[in-house]
Amino acid sequence: MTPHVFTIPAQTAFVDALATGLLDRFAGDPLALARTTVLLPNRRAVRALTEAFVRASGGGLLLPRMTPVGDVDSALGSLDGLPDTLPAIDPVKRRLLLAQLIRRGRGVSAAGRDGTVSAIEALRLADQLAAALDAMAFEEVDPAALDGFAPFDMAHHWEKTLAFLTVVTQLWPSLLAAHGEVDPATDARARLDGLTGRWQAAPPPGAIIAAGFAAAAPPVARLLRVVARLPHGLVILPGLDTVMSDAAWAGIRCRHDGDGSGGSGGDSEEHPQYTMKCLLDALGVARGEVVLWPHAGCADGPAGRAQRVAEAMAPAAFTGNWRTVLVAPTDFASVRKVEAANPAEEAQVIALALRRALETPGKTAALVTPDRGLARRVAAHCRRWGIVVDDSAGTPLKVTPPGTLFLGLIEAAARGFGAVSLLGVLKHPLVRADDARVAWLGDVRRLDLALRGVRPGPGLDGIGGRIDEEAAGLGAWWADVATLLDPLERRFARPTVDFAALVADLRVAVDALCGEGVWRGPAGRALAGVVTALETHGHHLDPFVPADAPALIAAFLSETPVRAPYGGHPRLAIYGALEARLQRADLTVLGGLNEGVWPARPVPDPWLAPKLRSHLALPSLERRIGLAAHDFVQALGGPEVLLTRARRDDSAPAVASRFWLRLNARAGDAICHDDDLLAAARGLDAASRVTPAARPAPAPAAALRPRALSVTAAERLKTDPYAFYAQAMLRLRPLQPLDADPSAADRGTAVHAILEEWLERGDADPALLPQITEAKLLEWAGQPLMRALWAPRVRRAMAWVAEQIGVWEAEGWTALAAEAGGTMTLANGIKLTGTADRIDRRGDGALAIVDYKTGVLPSHAQVAGGFALQLGLLGWLAEAGALTGVGRGEVAALRFWKLGGGTAPGLVKDPLKHNREITLTAEHLAATQASFFALCETMLLGSEPFVAKAHPDYARGTDYDQLARVLEWLGKP
Repeated sequence: MTPHVFTIPAQTAFVDALATGLLDRFAGDPLALARTTVLLPNRRAVRALTEAFVRASGGGLLLPRMTPVGDVDSALGSLDGLPDTLPAIDPVKRRLLLAQLIRRGRGVSAAGRDGTVSAIEALRLADQLAAALDAMAFEEVDPAALDGFAPFDMAHHWEKTLAFLTVVTQLWPSLLAAHGEVDPATDARARLDGLTGRWQAAPPPGAIIAAGFAAAAPPVARLLRVVARLPHGLVILPGLDTVMSDAAWAGIRCRHDGDGSGGSGGDSEEHPQYTMKCLLDALGVARGEVVLWPHAGCADGPAGRAQRVAEAMAPAAFTGNWRTVLVAPTDFASVRKVEAANPAEEAQVIALALRRALETPGKTAALVTPDRGLARRVAAHCRRWGIVVDDSAGTPLKVTPPGTLFLGLIEAAARGFGAVSLLGVLKHPLVRADDARVAWLGDVRRLDLALRGVRPGPGLDGIGGRIDEEAAGLGAWWADVATLLDPLERRFARPTVDFAALVADLRVAVDALCGEGVWRGPAGRALAGVVTALETHGHHLDPFVPADAPALIAAFLSETPVRAPYGGHPRLAIYGALEARLQRADLTVLGGLNEGVWPARPVPDPWLAPKLRSHLALPSLERRIGLAAHDFVQALGGPEVLLTRARRDDSAPAVASRFWLRLNARAGDAICHDDDLLAAARGLDAASRVTPAARPAPAPAAALRPRALSVTAAERLKTDPYAFYAQAMLRLRPLQPLDADPSAADRGTAVHAILEEWLERGDADPALLPQITEAKLLEWAGQPLMRALWAPRVRRAMAWVAEQIGVWEAEGWTALAAEAGGTMTLANGIKLTGTADRIDRRGDGALAIVDYKTGVLPSHAQVAGGFALQLGLLGWLAEAGALTGVGRGEVAALRFWKLGGGTAPGLVKDPLKHNREITLTAEHLAATQASFFALCETMLLGSEPFVAKAHPDYARGTDYDQLARVLEWLGKP
């Protein structure tokens, strides 16, 4: 029979024209439409056509049977009379079985000292191997074609890969047969061929319509070939270029073998009409036999634009007429473009364009982009206006609340339940999401405070030890939590883990933490499906090292989409390129037009080398570029189009998409920049007026000011009064970070502790110092940084101290006290407190004060200028007899001992000596007292404001600089 093949041009909304045409065609018999079967490429097309019927009917309607046949796991089972076949293998089971084959068979050529492939690498290779097997099955390539293929110019590693692939193709069918299953592609091909044969032998009574196919594998093409020749059959193609010259059409080379399977077409494969021509050849239809769909006359966009865009997308060999065929300004009058600075700005521009579209009653808008990150950014920006946009691709399960909890739990277990990862799990919104959550969060916050600072010992026991030290009262609660998490910790303590058992442990732990709430809703049900599949089929993967577990779980969660069943805005949508192929909106935004995004960069196939794909007559990887170009042409057929790209991505400058460049080269200045939209997007979050913060200078009443002051706080009050105010009056303290590495301050604390114990135990006996040092360093056994970096420095510093003691004693000084503290109340009512690191006495009764420093020493200018008050105030306390265990005496020496432990392990500095001039100790103490009294009169007893950074040269960065907003009033970025 004469084939009935139609096309709907790119400038016409495909599904709307199709729905209108079918309603008109069956207008005389309302039940005829219900007896009609419509074959569509995918499920999204089914949904789009359903919505188009609703729009076109304006009332009640019996819809035709709509079946997606392009999906491997399609709903072909809804058609009657299909052949009985073995069940298709579960996708999860298939991935794990293939991964296991790879782990066992490719160990020699893969990474790993034990001769095996890592589990996550095996899973990645298994996905690509499954794609290769599906391609061979759909393109009907006999695996025997792999035998004997050994071109001389292939790399050696391809020979190994080919040998293994040959083994897999021979072994895989028998393995499937042993399980009583078949590949999904084999199942779909058998069903398609069975349906093709049945319809060819006995045409069905109702109408059969195949619509929306831009490319088709051989089994689908055979079915379409039969449909086109059925008495009531129609094939309706999207965007066939019927005005292209015959010479240009003939220049598109499609190579076919005898049964219609496609092969490489060279540069033609990047042509937007390449797959369409191959499909027509498979249907046995010439382009001239294709008729314009009679209900496609009402175009959304100008026909000239679609033609010029199609010319722009053609490879260089097909652009010879660009100089002779000019672009009419009206063709691109409703097309605009925006070049944003970065992806965040691009998302802001697109969201604003979608928001503006809603201001026109009834106007629809859609973002079309392959960039899922950009799509999520746009959806997030729209939510700021209370607009929920339906993203057809859904949200990866990995980033939904149930997915983040499940993945966070396994990552915490893999990291030995470190403080950060553990608290991330315990604070998760789904944990104890009931009446007990308030009490639960109270305990978690107490645990958070207990774990602040240097990380505790390893595992749950280390956290329990920290709780015993710093969080009394949490013991019973933590015991329950530790009991709940203990099976996971023991699982990860083994050299290898069993996948199914690990997932079961995770399920039990998540269920205990959250109850049934974690399994509710679309995301919860999706997680339950993944967990059930992994528990059922996880045993097909041999045990693997625990470090691979988080990445394995993440792979399954990332590839599981979660789609909201309802709630999206009815006039806005976000589509991927595949979903948008048959869709149309009043405003179409084509976003992410950078190379590598649109079109996507072809992913190298680790199994089928390009030469091997050509030998097997498989489509090349570049064919997807042609399909992307076809989708781009279709999307540009809408009434109003906005093109966007970012000049850089998150890490580097970005290259404009070849589609962007070609379109600009073809259209020239006909496409205008939407500068107003870009400026408006930039102004959304830009402050109309910026007022820098004033320099803070709080001035509380004198009666509210503190009357006690330590020697170190006096220095802070002198140099940075605001920092003193925040600490002493506001009582603000910095919260230590979680899971922190030991800092220089921790090293300083350890040094002080060693020297204090040394003086108290052995009367400064040098022979005892190494023993005390090593005992203290044992506390760093669980801190690799301290053990490897700081411990050698501490040993060198202590060795220097032992040597210095001999020099010091030769000058007549002997140790008197360590960490000597005291308090003195002055005549003005101020209480001065301080602690000296070390006090020594000379034979004549004179005292020396030694201060240990592991950081930067105060300069002479600081000491002489009264900005480093510590040693002078300690000397004052010592002479007044206020230091415990020291007794009254004249201070004859002030010393800093710099204990660095580096190239210069130690240094003795006299702060009163500068060049060759020496300030007498008595004079310095008198000057310090005068400076201190003046400080107390103005800052503690008076009303002088606590100005931030009063002396910035000596006020080093503090924990309160952000609170004081120092960078703002200093005018720094």
